[in-house]
Amino acid sequence: MYLKQHTIKYPFSLEGTGLHTGEAVQVTLHPAPENFGIKFKRVDVSPPIVIEASLEHVADTERSTTLEKEGVRIYTVEHLLAALMGLQIDNVLVEVHGPELPALDGSALPYVQKLKEVGTVKQRANREFYVIEEPIHYQDDTNQVDLAALPLDDFRATVMIDYGSTFLGIQHATLVRLDDFETEVAPARTFCFLHEVLPLLKEGYIKGGSLENSIVLVDKVPSKEELEELARLLDNPKVEIRKEGILNNTQLRFPNEPARHKLLDLIGDLALLGAPLKAQILAARPGHKANIAFARKIQSKIKQKQIIKRYQKTSAEGVVFDIHAIQKILPHRYPFLLVDRITRFDENSIEGIKNVTINEPFFVGHFEGNPIMPAVLQLEAMAQVGGILLLNIIDNPEDYWVYFLAVDKARFRRPVRPGDQIHFKLELVSLKRNICKMVGKGYVNGQVVCEAEMTASLVKKQG
Repeated sequence: MYLKQHTIKYPFSLEGTGLHTGEAVQVTLHPAPENFGIKFKRVDVSPPIVIEASLEHVADTERSTTLEKEGVRIYTVEHLLAALMGLQIDNVLVEVHGPELPALDGSALPYVQKLKEVGTVKQRANREFYVIEEPIHYQDDTNQVDLAALPLDDFRATVMIDYGSTFLGIQHATLVRLDDFETEVAPARTFCFLHEVLPLLKEGYIKGGSLENSIVLVDKVPSKEELEELARLLDNPKVEIRKEGILNNTQLRFPNEPARHKLLDLIGDLALLGAPLKAQILAARPGHKANIAFARKIQSKIKQKQIIKRYQKTSAEGVVFDIHAIQKILPHRYPFLLVDRITRFDENSIEGIKNVTINEPFFVGHFEGNPIMPAVLQLEAMAQVGGILLLNIIDNPEDYWVYFLAVDKARFRRPVRPGDQIHFKLELVSLKRNICKMVGKGYVNGQVVCEAEMTASLVKKQG
């Protein structure tokens, strides 16, 4: 894999018809500076809108991947993104005159050929990789979808598809190294089943579909009337079925071309991570919706690692943030810092520990002779653990004040005494306009001692 960033040498343009919108479109790729990334620019709207190729802007995954910003959309970006990722091109401005990228022949090959023709330029900046350090798994039981990212100091991907079709069967496709993308993956064209065509057209999709940019697989022999209707919709004077179940005389470029195209789509969708990926990807029955959900899970896990490394300088089993890291994150100090350790931390939940000791000042005057941790301080400790979860929401939590707005459904089940260790577990319920809501529980020896719903406001510090 390239260690330095790359862009293209010269601008170039391609024209065609959008697969789903059916509109005539033109796309022009321009060289871009270091650390620019891949950005799309709709130049047919006023003012032009720049949409970064990122998961943040994914608006729709039905039959293709669509990006949106400020109400402006760009459809079917995955084939071009796959070509750029496959050729390890990091920085490009993509100007689009129209709502969708051209389908061309339904594969990434025309993009790859043009990119190879104009050539690339190695830039001075290093590439920053997303490195998978431990397995990441995404599963959709309803659709029998499984995707996994495994540690590997390179990029490799394997896809399995199974549509329950006797003709198509179970297919596999693998990209062993990115250098093989041009020959092994890029030529694979988009496909659909014949029984999907009429419903898709009625739903407003594949308006630009044709037998020149799509493979139509026949898993059920249609009637003569259905063939005539299909010929009319595809503007094709005669539609026939070959013995092997492919409409007309379309020749497959690979025996497993459908599986390779699904691999192409997966690579294009993963490009929306915004950084090259070092991992081995295993995907069973992937699709755009699952690809994007999987990519978001990868991004979340990578972000967690980056956040932890920012604050936690040493690693130890069972410790995500020690007291030194906590003091960098939270503004609280003695005697109001009530968190000793964070033991688990992900996108929507967190777990932390408060060690209760007789040396704490609140025991001196509270229930003399019967040292019990005040309930309100249990809530404060719970809230401080939850405050660390805000690292997922704001980049610099130390620049914000977190103010309580409400505490609901607070319950205190058992007294907390010196020597106890409270294990707090919290989940983020919602976040709207810097107002966050969490639910949490505190446990001592596995038994619930307190629980509550808490709402807080994030207020940026002045000066």
